[in-house]
Amino acid sequence: MNLLELFARTLDITLPVFAMVFIGLVLKRLKWIDTAFVSTASALVFKATLPTLIFLSLIKADLSVALDVSLMAFFAAATLAQFLLSWAWAHYHVMRENRGIYVQGAFRGNCGVVGLALAAGMYGNYGLSAGSLLLGVVIVMYNVLSVVVLATYQPGQSTDWRSLLKHVVTNPLIISVFTALPFTAFSVSLPSWLITSGDYFASLTLPLALICIGATLSVSSMRDSSQVAMGASWMKMVTLPVLSTAAAWLMGFSGEQLGLLFLFFASPTAAASFVMVKAIGGNVALAANIIAITTLMASVTVTLGVFVLRLLGWI
Repeated sequence: MNLLELFARTLDITLPVFAMVFIGLVLKRLKWIDTAFVSTASALVFKATLPTLIFLSLIKADLSVALDVSLMAFFAAATLAQFLLSWAWAHYHVMRENRGIYVQGAFRGNCGVVGLALAAGMYGNYGLSAGSLLLGVVIVMYNVLSVVVLATYQPGQSTDWRSLLKHVVTNPLIISVFTALPFTAFSVSLPSWLITSGDYFASLTLPLALICIGATLSVSSMRDSSQVAMGASWMKMVTLPVLSTAAAWLMGFSGEQLGLLFLFFASPTAAASFVMVKAIGGNVALAANIIAITTLMASVTVTLGVFVLRLLGWI
């Protein structure tokens, strides 16, 4: 396979995902969808269709393949390392009031939508099932670590562990992972009509979520982006994915494992980071800029990353 064919195959994986994001941006500009639609659709995805997708992908999975303890342990360790590295950099290079927002924007990826969509496009059922288990691990870490760093630098805020625990325990995505595991472990089958209906419902998830991401992008706010937003975006989309993927390769991961790790590491900043910053009265403009910049960067950095990893023969 020559370089042109390899690059074309890489685009076949990444372009459909990011095309949906840009469709969302265009639809919002044309006023075919509005803020109310985005709010309702995003809630539907988070509370219903995405948990359904995760549940179905896990009950159909071969747990002996999808449940990769070493992969999950490395991903958890790498996420913690990314968090600490971002915090250390912010301590010396970012103003105190913006440090928490910078750190969250730099390490918290949109694995639940963009990462999972890329994993499904690249590895099919394996990407969905193994990715869903990784998602269950990282959701807990993202919420805990984000609360810690935001509370540290936001005046008048403290780490409310009771509220955090409630937030984690009632998270629909985590519930879907733990609900599915007994069905998979004990090979409990569901009626075929129920599986088919669930598939119809779950199929709404990725296109709807990606369109909503595109609709929330603000080109005007990106033009006003600060140096802090650009720095956090570069850290999220280039520095941390390169370091983490290289570390994974040195640890012996390759093929589907390494590809899945890279796609999750290289996911743009999660929209949930904006919600958390808004809840504590932080700099919401900075949080929004980081999300917008990383989402647009992802169309280039993820494509190039997959292309280079395939060129090297690592995935």
